[in-house]
Amino acid sequence: MDFLELTAIFSGIISVWFSRKESIWVYPTGLIGTILYVYLSFKGDLFGEASVNLYYTIMSIYGWYNWMRRNNEQLLVVQIQFATRKEWAQHLTFFVTIYMAIFFSLTYIQKAFAPGAIPWADALASASAFTGMWLMTRKKVESWIWWIITNICSIPLYYSKGYTFTAVYYAILLVLAIMGLQEWRKKANEYSRS
Repeated sequence: MDFLELTAIFSGIISVWFSRKESIWVYPTGLIGTILYVYLSFKGDLFGEASVNLYYTIMSIYGWYNWMRRNNEQLLVVQIQFATRKEWAQHLTFFVTIYMAIFFSLTYIQKAFAPGAIPWADALASASAFTGMWLMTRKKVESWIWWIITNICSIPLYYSKGYTFTAVYYAILLVLAIMGLQEWRKKANEYSRS
């Protein structure tokens, strides 16, 4: 493990910890890791994961802004809440669209110049991560479900590419995501009662 991977891992764990606590620090700490993982993913022929981390970087800036917005009474505009049935349909459509786009792109990349690419697994981890990040910027409880899927997929994906500590990192994130889902469900129920 090199210094960049260690820094990205540490930054990511801190970021997810802040996310569980609904702290705005999720975004500045997360940006460090996402930028580093863009580089590491390209280096390991994980092009879908590179695109995910670039997306994380962009969405972190948006999420940072969105989580800080306040209304005229100076109350936060975005609160933790459950997705509606209509929103679930949108999430699934978004996921399938992203999955297909990444899968077909990676299949081409694999044939053209990156035989080490794993299109179906990389696309699955990437599409679920895209969906999770989109929902996190909107403080949807269901973002944690997508993070759990992402982490389950990413553990073997990174391990197979020789990023053993990153695979362990995703195992840690899996545990934090399960805890985050429980905490955000509780908060969403509290917010809906108030």
